[in-house]
Amino acid sequence: MTTDTPPRLLTAEDLLQLSSDGFYGELIRGVLCESMPPGVDHAQIAAKFVTRLGPFVESRRLGRVVVGDPGIKIERDPDTVRAPDVAFFSAQRLPLDQRIQGYAEVIPELVVEVKSPRDNRDQLNDKAEMWLRQGVRLVWVAFPDDRTVESHHADRGVAQHREDGELDGQDVLPGFTCSVRPLFEA
Repeated sequence: MTTDTPPRLLTAEDLLQLSSDGFYGELIRGVLCESMPPGVDHAQIAAKFVTRLGPFVESRRLGRVVVGDPGIKIERDPDTVRAPDVAFFSAQRLPLDQRIQGYAEVIPELVVEVKSPRDNRDQLNDKAEMWLRQGVRLVWVAFPDDRTVESHHADRGVAQHREDGELDGQDVLPGFTCSVRPLFEA
C-alpha cells in the first residue's frame, strides 16, 4: 500500500528566500508559479506609467508608487503573493513613514498590469478581476500590441482607452490625467 503525501505548500517567506536566490514568479495558494522576465518593451511601458504617476503622487504626498513586481501578499494559509507591474498605495493605507521589508500586506488602490508576451486578454481580465476582489479600486491593463489601456473600476466597470485617448485617476487619484499615446512610444 502506498500513500502519496501532498506536496508541501510554500509560504510568502519561502518565496522571498527563493527570490533572493534568483527565482522569478508568484505564489498562488502556496504553489510556485514561475515566470520569465517579460522583456524591455514591457518594462519601458511600466516605467512610463511610473514617470507619470510618481510625480503626481509625490508632489501631493498622496502615498507611494512602486514598480518592479513588488510582491503583495493577498491571502494567507495558504499564502498567495501576486506581483503587479506598478502599484499605488495611498498614505491612508500605507503611511509614508512606514518601511516595508519583504512583501506588502496592504492592498494598493491602483494597480497597473502590462500585457506580457505570454499573456492573453482573458488572463489579464481575470487578473484585473482578482485585484478588484482583493480591494484594489482601479486596475489599468495596458495592451502594447493594440496600444490601448483598459480601466477596471470596482464600481464603474470596464472602459477602454484608445491611443488617442486619455486616462484619468477617477476617484482613486482625482485630478490625475495622462495621454495614452506616450505610454507606448519607444
